[in-house]
Amino acid sequence: MGVTKTEIFTEEQNRVADLAKAFSHPARVAILQLLIARQSCVCGDLVDELELAQATVSQHLKELKRIGIIHGEINPPRVCYCINPVVWEEAQKTFGALLSTYALTTSCCN
Repeated sequence: MGVTKTEIFTEEQNRVADLAKAFSHPARVAILQLLIARQSCVCGDLVDELELAQATVSQHLKELKRIGIIHGEINPPRVCYCINPVVWEEAQKTFGALLSTYALTTSCCN
């Protein structure tokens, strides 16, 4: 398997790609939607709600936490996750700025 060569891109480009990864799988989108709706959540509840295996939910939570868009509080035996408002705002600004760079006036590929 080849190397991704992320080092040839700017820090900003890598961060945009990282933030986009949070929304790149329907299970992660569903997790984010549940956390937004509940304002906090317990991993077990997510498993019941999503009807996915515990290991699958855990992998998605791990990736969302790595990106920073969620954070967790450990109270054994449970871990409560919630949206990280600082990173959520960063994502809103980042995608807003990126999407606004293209003017929907004409298309070069008609």
